Amino acid sequence: MTTKRKLFGTDGIRGAANIYPMTGEIAMALGRALTHVARVNGKRKSPRIVIGKDTRISGYMLETAIASGICSMGGEVMLVGPLPTPGISFITSSMRADAGVVISASHNPYNDNGIKLFWSDGFKLPDKVELDLEKMILDNAGWNGDVPVGHAVGKAIRIDDALGRYVVELKHTFPKDLSLDNIRMVVDCANGAAYRTAPLVFEELGATLTTLGTSPNGVNINDNCGALHPEKAAIKVLEQSAHLGVTLDGDADRLILIDEKGQVVDGDAVMALCASHMIKEKTLNDNTVVTTVMSNLGLDKAIKRRGGRVLRTAVGDRYVVEAMRKGNYNLGGEQSGHLIFTDHSTTGDGILAALQILAIMVKEEKPLSELAGGIMQRIPQCLLSFQVAKRVPLDKCPKTQAVITGFEEKLGDNGRVFVRYSGTEAKARVLVEGPDQEDINGYAAEIKETMITELVE
Repeated sequence: MTTKRKLFGTDGIRGAANIYPMTGEIAMALGRALTHVARVNGKRKSPRIVIGKDTRISGYMLETAIASGICSMGGEVMLVGPLPTPGISFITSSMRADAGVVISASHNPYNDNGIKLFWSDGFKLPDKVELDLEKMILDNAGWNGDVPVGHAVGKAIRIDDALGRYVVELKHTFPKDLSLDNIRMVVDCANGAAYRTAPLVFEELGATLTTLGTSPNGVNINDNCGALHPEKAAIKVLEQSAHLGVTLDGDADRLILIDEKGQVVDGDAVMALCASHMIKEKTLNDNTVVTTVMSNLGLDKAIKRRGGRVLRTAVGDRYVVEAMRKGNYNLGGEQSGHLIFTDHSTTGDGILAALQILAIMVKEEKPLSELAGGIMQRIPQCLLSFQVAKRVPLDKCPKTQAVITGFEEKLGDNGRVFVRYSGTEAKARVLVEGPDQEDINGYAAEIKETMITELVE
């Protein structure tokens, strides 16, 4: 039986900033617990822990609280400031730190924030460790009275060249015999963590840039920009006659692309394109792509036609990575734009994924519309996301279950229905796929309305 989580969701702890559990008190307790666990599991009496963040105004509050908790347990804090989530993972590993902390709510609005944790190897913490941390935080226990005093209290230092180190690492993932000298790009950084990193990477490789979302003020992250709102970038691609548009989310661990015709290219199409290229180059391990249950069934058919297969996991990039590590697979991701290339990184990285696509474009000498346009035939899909007042287990919602079962029977082998609660927001998500768009739109709407009604009864 799975232990119910009280703090951690599918991607760390997340919620409205300065409201439980996303408070300074919880953040400080987490810093203490993480330091204790790092000391027990590591080799240092004074664990070294990296802290990075995105551009939300509440990041200052949480950064200070976590650092205080770490120092109170004798740990050494390494502050890197605003940096993409994958950059913090990289710095944690390359600096031989014991753990890494990311203060970010990713694609959520600015008034939310979150805390994600990495182990010394740059991978996210497993469920068991997160549950151990939860228990220590909520019980205010685990310190065994061993609280350092005097010279044993920890300290904080700033890693001033963290951004430069990460930029160099990203550039190393792009083939040395290629350049972006003749590429015009639009890059939308969502006023988030990549507002300095992404332009530096693409410009240093030779691209000519038009940038959007590079003026963060603490409250405009993800605000009508970036991967959640690629419309502005699409317009700019057409205005500038650009070859490509790259839109990132607030912490830059995912991307949505725009081709030279202004058409959006999502994570499924990017996975299909990269997988096809890697199968041809014989570099896709076991000819397998790992994705979640949310990806379009058209992806499975596209990969199968090229001699590969798709392995599906629960929703969340951490579960994709776990399956990739277990099976030694090197390409995975989500429809939302998390793309994981374990030959280069331990977690989803929007900038790195864009570089892989750019390399294919330059090598093949073809525009993105030609490369991605016919790569997969999508099954009609409807995805609805809506606020819920409470999360009642679906097996306790008989009316909703009856509606779902009825539609599953109608679709048979020609489609599917998938309903879940978000792991990071107070929302439910309904996904329906089938042969007719109008029919599945109606199915999804009826499931949504039934669920909303039943949850307030």
